[in-house]
Amino acid sequence: MEDQEGKHGKPLKDAGEAIEELGGPRFVRVEVNKPHADRSPGTSGAGPLELPRYERGDEVATRDAYGEALAALGTARPDVVALDGEVSDSTRAQFFAKEHPDRFFECYIAEQQLVAAAVGMQTRGYVPYASSFAAFLTRAHDFVRMAAVSRAGINVVGSHAGVAIGEDGPSQMGLEDLAMFRAVHGSTVLYPCDANQTAHLVAAMAEGDAQSRGVRYLRTSRGAMPVLYGPDEEFPVGGSKLLRSGDDDRLTLLAAGVTVHEALRAADLLAQDGLPVRVARPVLGQAGRRRARTGGAEATGCLVTVEDHHPQGGLGDAVAEVFADGRPAPRLVRLAVGNMPGSATEQEQLNASGIDADEIAAAVKLLAEKVVVR
Repeated sequence: MEDQEGKHGKPLKDAGEAIEELGGPRFVRVEVNKPHADRSPGTSGAGPLELPRYERGDEVATRDAYGEALAALGTARPDVVALDGEVSDSTRAQFFAKEHPDRFFECYIAEQQLVAAAVGMQTRGYVPYASSFAAFLTRAHDFVRMAAVSRAGINVVGSHAGVAIGEDGPSQMGLEDLAMFRAVHGSTVLYPCDANQTAHLVAAMAEGDAQSRGVRYLRTSRGAMPVLYGPDEEFPVGGSKLLRSGDDDRLTLLAAGVTVHEALRAADLLAQDGLPVRVARPVLGQAGRRRARTGGAEATGCLVTVEDHHPQGGLGDAVAEVFADGRPAPRLVRLAVGNMPGSATEQEQLNASGIDADEIAAAVKLLAEKVVVR
């Protein structure tokens, strides 16, 4: 078969003859050093989990809340480890590194190795959190996919998501990551909109055994955002939150992460013009279910999804899939990043992509004129 085209992946016609040509059956066994039999990191030094607490109205970036919550989780659990792709100062994994340097692993700009190391660590009983820019994680997609094939339980965190990162430009903007992780078998996608929610979800990602965790992805944002929820609010994975509602709501805005705040501001603008709207935050998907939980937001008869992500595979698609089984479907309009961003401020980027408060309000007014909305 040597130097012959078309032989790859095809069995030999006479395997016995080939074995004889190679010298006949042999039983060579190479003994290697086995890992220590104890697979558990142990519980020495464990303590109660004291997550950071943020007050409503404070301006906190979800990436900061991730770093602070991860450091707190590392204090409570000696099995938690953190890995980063040489951007820990930006992802805020450095908060964990400073408090638990013996459990922080710098993987440098090798995202495939970052994910591979996380998979290896979870086989030894650790709970790994692997972080990098959301855009850079696309380089490791094959390793994430194979982690799911291996039934591995890993936590992946992508920061600097969407056009909201501002001046860094499109090369640094994660705009495909939601679609990428939603397509992974058994994945859970988490996209918090404030600091307290982020902290609670960081802790939730460590729950269960490795196989039940699967691949979990947390999307964090660069800029500071107002804290919407109190520190004692509960955020069950797979739930949804209704942030604003009224009896006369004409339609529902569904948003996640950064766009939650833009949707709330748009709702204020629309209320001033006598056009009340509902604002809800759905969950993209959990444990392989590619559907969103809308919290009954479809009751208004019209949904508008707003996301800092490409239109394909993100929030809009997840919501649309809820009604793909033949049930009565509301009118659905999607606002997403359809342009190629440049370098500009956060608000300029959101406006240019049509997902800031002003553009959302304008789209709702146009929709109210074009279709019959209850």
